[in-house]
Amino acid sequence: MLDQILLGVGILTALTLFIWGRLRHDIIAMVVLLGLVIVGVVPGKEAFTGFGHPAVITVAAVLIASQGLKNSGLVQVLGTWAGKCGRSVTAQATTLSGLTAVFSSFMNNVGAVAVMMPVAVQLARSCKRPPSALLMPLAFASLLGGMSTLIGTPPNLIIGGYRATAVGEPFRMFDFFPVGACLAVAGVAFCGVIGWRLLPQREPAASREDLFEIEAYSSELLVPDESKAVGVSLRDLSQQVDGDLTVLGLQRDGRMMSMPSPRLRFLAGDVLVVEANAATIKAATDQFGLKVKGDKALRKEFLESAEIEVVEAVVQPGGLIEGKTIAELELRRVYGVNLLAVARRGKRVTQRLKTLRLQAADILLIQGDEKVVPRTLTALGCLPLAFRDLSVGRPRRIALASGLFLSAIGLTVAGLLPVEVALSACAVLMTLFRLVPLRQVYEAVDWSVIVLLGAMIPIGAAMEGTGAAERVAGLMLHVLNGAPGWLLVGGLIFTCMALTNFINNAAAAVLMAPIATFLARGMDVSVDALLMATAVGISGDFLTPIGHQSNTLVMGPGGYRFSDYLRLGLPVAALTLVVGTAAILWWWPLHAPPQ
Repeated sequence: MLDQILLGVGILTALTLFIWGRLRHDIIAMVVLLGLVIVGVVPGKEAFTGFGHPAVITVAAVLIASQGLKNSGLVQVLGTWAGKCGRSVTAQATTLSGLTAVFSSFMNNVGAVAVMMPVAVQLARSCKRPPSALLMPLAFASLLGGMSTLIGTPPNLIIGGYRATAVGEPFRMFDFFPVGACLAVAGVAFCGVIGWRLLPQREPAASREDLFEIEAYSSELLVPDESKAVGVSLRDLSQQVDGDLTVLGLQRDGRMMSMPSPRLRFLAGDVLVVEANAATIKAATDQFGLKVKGDKALRKEFLESAEIEVVEAVVQPGGLIEGKTIAELELRRVYGVNLLAVARRGKRVTQRLKTLRLQAADILLIQGDEKVVPRTLTALGCLPLAFRDLSVGRPRRIALASGLFLSAIGLTVAGLLPVEVALSACAVLMTLFRLVPLRQVYEAVDWSVIVLLGAMIPIGAAMEGTGAAERVAGLMLHVLNGAPGWLLVGGLIFTCMALTNFINNAAAAVLMAPIATFLARGMDVSVDALLMATAVGISGDFLTPIGHQSNTLVMGPGGYRFSDYLRLGLPVAALTLVVGTAAILWWWPLHAPPQ
């Protein structure tokens, strides 16, 4: 009994911290796990067994294989094709969401959104419309598509593992497909025809120039003979001016210098192209005796040229720069790029950038060498909102990547290899064939998810070992005893949905799967049906931007507010509840033996 109490305190602490949202999920899970080991609830020798769990290995392998598919150009080719779907919002929302659902069936949900989001943004801007009508349906489609296969989302892998414990065999690759496909088709059709109409058309910017007001914030400053800036370095000027001032370029004796070195010292007659607001420009002229010029052509030349590009990028949840200030990052010194502006929820941030603490879904306007910017975005954990042209020689790489991935799926479906072995082999072969460079292998894996799963799985095992899961199932059995099948399945889906909208869905799966197993045994119904209901509910995080990284990722580019997710999320959640309940009862009858 004491073990159950201590475990309950640990889980409630974790849930509270998950909902609070100030600490990373993986850190919370590790702290709670270590605490339970110290008090003796989780045996010390079992503390880290979760890191060898098949679900953890499979998640890592899927992430690497997904990176290989992206590097080959396959998903970009399909994304480019989807971008030619016409000018009506219904056609665009349905096509892009449908393709996202297909991608997320076999690759990481966030990766699917990351590939399709630039297509959606550029398509909306080409039609002079805000992207808000397309991006939330895109995010929801990734969640719906992930329900369709065993590898579509980590919760399915976890639930498949609990099925092995309950009946001796895990769920197979496409056991989730009948229910998941029904939900994906219904959800995509709803979002494409009706759902987008429920979303606000709040973000008015038809282009990045409109969003960031680039022209309004760039100026030319002349360094006169008597200026105090003569002999001063670029770094010192930027630090001493009262405000945020970024030097984009410099003209000296008729020669252009884009992104000059921070160590460069100014000479009389230099013309600086700077990015700053009016107050900062005035401060620079007052402090250093600079004079304002008005050459717009010069401004444009320094902003972008044959070698210098300006790129919009969105801050990923859990990325390196989330929670850090611009001053801490030192982008110019460390990475050789300029941060020109930041937009948050569809509007340019006007406060001092040096003290601004970046948040997930912020949009950054970054200037730099075209060869440096892509590497910098990857290092910072940002996703570009521009769709790059495909490089030559892709067809062979596409065929190789597709062949390796489909072979792994085929070996799994045929029962010749376990899913974790087949996909690990696929990931290794993609590395050997240089579809995924070695340095990118480790970058492709979301280590926060790996740590979260590895820490939560022993906690889930403790729920079974201490009898806590059986006790919770007993309480639910008391409430649901005698209830019709639709209420049992629907009630479990609803409970899981309520939980997963506020905590990580993988953590929710670890907590709810053993409870569903004991509930099925107590009511003498099919374990498969209740585990399927758990899987559907756990993936139904449609109501908040914090429920899933896909939701967070589109918040900034779409200009959404927290409440906007309820506009589309509530109807999609209701649709998932109704269609999911009916599909489960049809494909996985409550009183059928395990399949």
